[in-house]
Amino acid sequence: MRHPIRTLAPLAAALVAGLTLTGCGAVEPMPEVTQGARPGAPATEAPPASRAPATQAPAVAAASGVSVGGSGTACALPVSFAVAEKWKPKAIKNPEDPEFAALTHQGPAVIRCEVDAKPAGNIGFLRVWTAAGTGPARAALEGFVKAEKGVSKAVYKETAAGGALRVTEVTYTVYNDLMEESKEERAFAVATPKKGTVIVHLGGLDSEEHQEMLPAYELARTTLKVL
Repeated sequence: MRHPIRTLAPLAAALVAGLTLTGCGAVEPMPEVTQGARPGAPATEAPPASRAPATQAPAVAAASGVSVGGSGTACALPVSFAVAEKWKPKAIKNPEDPEFAALTHQGPAVIRCEVDAKPAGNIGFLRVWTAAGTGPARAALEGFVKAEKGVSKAVYKETAAGGALRVTEVTYTVYNDLMEESKEERAFAVATPKKGTVIVHLGGLDSEEHQEMLPAYELARTTLKVL
């Protein structure tokens, strides 16, 4: 862990900024003079413009050999996926209990399972939600995102998942009142034939934690199977 007390980060940054010295007016060196081309010599061809680096595939975490969703796993789900090394899955008990609806319901979805990243050294969870109904996965995902407080910059796209599956994915930011900053979140959703839509969501304490946990999220997406 790089930040046992994350809330001190803004204060530390301000102190560093306040102690930074301004420039002392050092004399700049004379510009380097280069010899021109000889008369009659062919003009030197300008080097080609540098190309932008090719988009790399997202990193995928090493699988622990544990999966969730199938028979005998920690969470009974309409889908299954591989769990990253050291991440710990746990089923949510009594998610339908109305007494805890504020914690277990978000828009049309009910939480069923969470995979804890703390044993792997991060603060956050990969959470699995289900939404009843036979509508498209995007509709359920949009309702899920809109129900979260402080959401902005939501971008939806269709993307590949395990095998030939296609899922709807969203990336967005959420303003964190405690940290007084916005943080990244994302989720993907897939419709199942008989048990509604499944939403797999990755949050995190802040955007740095979120980025560090992305390989586990990608592992879940790329190994996803509808049961």
